[in-house]
Amino acid sequence: MRMLSGKRAVVTGAGSGIGRATAIALAHAGCRLALCDVNAEGLAAAKADVASAGTSAGTWCVDVSDREAVAAFAQSVKKKMGPIDILVNSAGGYISGSAVDLLLDDWDWVISVNLWGGIHTCHFFLPQLLEEKRGGHIVNLVSMYGYWPSPSVAGYLTPKFGVFGYSRALREDLRAHGIGVSPVCPGIVNTGLVHNMRIRHTGHDAQDLRSSLEGQYAARNYGPDKVATAIVNAIRRNRDLVLVTPESRL
Repeated sequence: MRMLSGKRAVVTGAGSGIGRATAIALAHAGCRLALCDVNAEGLAAAKADVASAGTSAGTWCVDVSDREAVAAFAQSVKKKMGPIDILVNSAGGYISGSAVDLLLDDWDWVISVNLWGGIHTCHFFLPQLLEEKRGGHIVNLVSMYGYWPSPSVAGYLTPKFGVFGYSRALREDLRAHGIGVSPVCPGIVNTGLVHNMRIRHTGHDAQDLRSSLEGQYAARNYGPDKVATAIVNAIRRNRDLVLVTPESRL
């Protein structure tokens, strides 16, 4: 898919961070876009950014953990744009805390968003990718936590390990159909992820921890636009595994 102009692309989590940067990068590449997020205000800003890149975009306020909502989203996109060519799963949430401190409600939330969210969108959009037998590409945002065990991130790491494995298996399943799948694994990227994270650390002040992590991410100053560039390249070159940032490759 080296030529992306005119391709129809869906980007989840497009209201901020890597999703928003990817939507802008795909707009510059000439794609027609369908954007979704749970944050309506962020979606409106992303739509304006895409318009400034010379492309109009449809927007849908969707919680990817909601199976019925994603099914309706897929149907609505097809009705408005036709069957899609590209799916970028960027929606996700972050939780910090050890397995000792996490509540079962935390597990329900993080798995439903970070694992089920991508499975939902793949399930409901795959028929569109297969429909016209012209190939296509799926990008799943993982993380270096998709393959690197680390303390205090059990809730985030567990579904990301699942997404990593699911992406690798999905690539093999779709190879015969000419559809590529790229798991993208960034390291420390300066987005709003840690600002909006859940924190479960017994004996630690949540606000202090949040401020400390935000400071580290800001100091690292690795912008989401660099990940977006890697994603567009992965689509064009059918990259098998995309490691972004030095720590991810290390």
